[in-house]
Amino acid sequence: MRSERRQFLAATAALGLAAVSPALRARGDDKDKKQDEEVSAPEDLMREHGVLNRILLIYEEGLRRLHAKEDVAPDVFHKPAALVRTQVATSRDAEAFGTMARVEAERRGYRQAEAVIALGDGGNWIDPLLEREFHVRARIIDWYHASQHLWDCAKAIHGPQTPAASALAERLEAWLWDGKVGKIIRALSEHARQLGEPQTTDPPQHPRRVLSQNVGYFTRHQDHMDYPRYRANGWPIGSGETEAAVKQFNKRVKGTEQFWTDAGIEPILCLRAAWLSQDDRWPRYWENRPAYVK
Repeated sequence: MRSERRQFLAATAALGLAAVSPALRARGDDKDKKQDEEVSAPEDLMREHGVLNRILLIYEEGLRRLHAKEDVAPDVFHKPAALVRTQVATSRDAEAFGTMARVEAERRGYRQAEAVIALGDGGNWIDPLLEREFHVRARIIDWYHASQHLWDCAKAIHGPQTPAASALAERLEAWLWDGKVGKIIRALSEHARQLGEPQTTDPPQHPRRVLSQNVGYFTRHQDHMDYPRYRANGWPIGSGETEAAVKQFNKRVKGTEQFWTDAGIEPILCLRAAWLSQDDRWPRYWENRPAYVK
């Protein structure tokens, strides 16, 4: 069961064919069409960000594999495909970051999107940001973070590196995969009741404290863990893309013997974001700017 869940999550990195409208699939063989031909607002945004070309590449690669009779799992064609990634970053607070994220979302076609979802680890600053800046179809807790919370609970109950802890974690994880979060809350609450309320002298990793905190965590985010519905809609449930992007920023600004002022780090983060984004904003930025200030 667990290997099947891991295979599903890994498949999101494999070839995927997004549902593409005929207007996007057609390449437009007539090269003599007028340059000012009218296009829909979504297609205009997709052209601006290079998404149209990416969709066509995915589509053509899928056809090539089918024509060559290569082995392709049928369900792969129903998985969402990452088309283009863009980044924003700041060292300022969550409110400032929320404004940047909203501006970027608007630039990416936030108002034209059929569905907008928010995927994160459940940090206590994320929900206020979303409520302030966005209207989303679903707020999704990253599967791996939620799963790790369950393993922490199992270890708190039965001790680390024990067969009983592994068995309990597997059972809780299976319930989570099936969207049975209420069942998880009841089970953890019962174990927490048996151990009693956390004491002021308990260290952070004491079983009483771990269970109490996680009962609150799963209760608070119960509505954000409907994984069967998310999978049925073809939505991602893992925030690995974001975690990887954070490492790319950290690689630039958190090296040894690197110290930053506020005035120094913000321009570097902006340039790093442009460099990492996949919509050619880096070369466009430099087109009208001298490489050196004289």
